[in-house]
Amino acid sequence: MPMSVNERVQKRRALLRASGLRPLQIWVPDTRQPGFVEECRRQSMVVARTDLDDPDVDTFMEGAPADADDWTA
Repeated sequence: MPMSVNERVQKRRALLRASGLRPLQIWVPDTRQPGFVEECRRQSMVVARTDLDDPDVDTFMEGAPADADDWTA
């Protein structure tokens, strides 16, 4: 008798866990929602204006990757 879908999924998940992995669920914005593009544009403009108003932002952003060098998981 063939395995059911649920049994196959459970078997696959068990193999992944046995290899040291764990499941992770990530929620992301729904790009299909009405108004998504407009909200992205609005937020981008806010950031762009902030960058123009505060010259220290460039200095901070250029140094940010160096701060992440010592991060560990």
